[in-house]
Amino acid sequence: MMCYTPPYNPSWFLQNGVMMTVYSALWGKRYWESTTPLQEPSYHEEIFIGGQSVPIFGLVAIPENAHSTIIGTYGITGELKTEWFLRVLGRKAYAQGYAVVLFDWRAHGKTAQLSPTLTSDGLYEGEDFVRIAAAAKAMGCPGKFWFTGFSLGGQLALWALKVAGEVIREYEDLGLEDSDIGGGMVICPSLDSKRSLSYLVTKPFGRYLEAGIAQNLKKLAWRIHDAHPGSLDPEAIERANSIWGFDNELVIKRLGFSSVEAYYQASSALQILPQISKPTLILYAADDPLFDPAIIPELQEACDRNSVIDLFLTQYGGHVGYLSSKECQRQVNDSDPWWAWNRVLQWLEQQRNS
Repeated sequence: MMCYTPPYNPSWFLQNGVMMTVYSALWGKRYWESTTPLQEPSYHEEIFIGGQSVPIFGLVAIPENAHSTIIGTYGITGELKTEWFLRVLGRKAYAQGYAVVLFDWRAHGKTAQLSPTLTSDGLYEGEDFVRIAAAAKAMGCPGKFWFTGFSLGGQLALWALKVAGEVIREYEDLGLEDSDIGGGMVICPSLDSKRSLSYLVTKPFGRYLEAGIAQNLKKLAWRIHDAHPGSLDPEAIERANSIWGFDNELVIKRLGFSSVEAYYQASSALQILPQISKPTLILYAADDPLFDPAIIPELQEACDRNSVIDLFLTQYGGHVGYLSSKECQRQVNDSDPWWAWNRVLQWLEQQRNS
């Protein structure tokens, strides 16, 4: 459904999707800690067992008198120790009484050291979220459990919402009830990889960004190769010089797909929005330079038809940027520029109190 969206406005020079995307990434990496007086939670390390018995590395922090739990991960590349945007959420959520579980998803960070299992863009990561929730419940994290992610991590969280009920019914020994799952919140989620990748490489900035992501995926593959000798073909890694190439050379055969197109079609999050039955917030910027703008009308229609989904569609914001101006912060009563996380937590409070 469409609902009231609190106003969002960036400074004038960030009213451009590319500029916002680049500036927020570079500025945030350097200055994020100075934007908040909140302390880093006392995380302890945990190894969860995801779907197909894949070990998943995570960090867990439970405040005194915690009332519910947020489980989150990041985008296409990265690892927990450097994912500052996710750590902004961790500090904010912990201070507001949420237990926080953050994890390195398949083939990323310390999870890649534990297992050579490659990514599946949500097809199996959805179950990972649910199994992490079950383990977190067993260690004292309180329900309800709320799934979150941004960019490709947003796609993973949407898949978790889609499969949660199925996993809980199929694996009764998990100790998780359907009522334990609260819902989810995603920022600039990937919704259609095929269309957005095709769109991305038509623009100079897009080609530059795609090449950078591809190089990071290649590094990720080499780290898995080195940690798990014999698990990946070095010649295939050498040939994987694009995002498409990475999936073609290393991912699709293991997942049983005959083509990258078939894989992207199967894992697309846009198609599963009608099947989500838990309260879900989607934050999406019309000027996101990574995604094909032709997706937006379809996203609006899907959210209009599913009453549990709240879509906050904004004119500006870039890709996982959403730095707000001082005027905007005053307008919505925020104490910092992290407009997207502030809306996520505000929306969550409304859900908890409704």
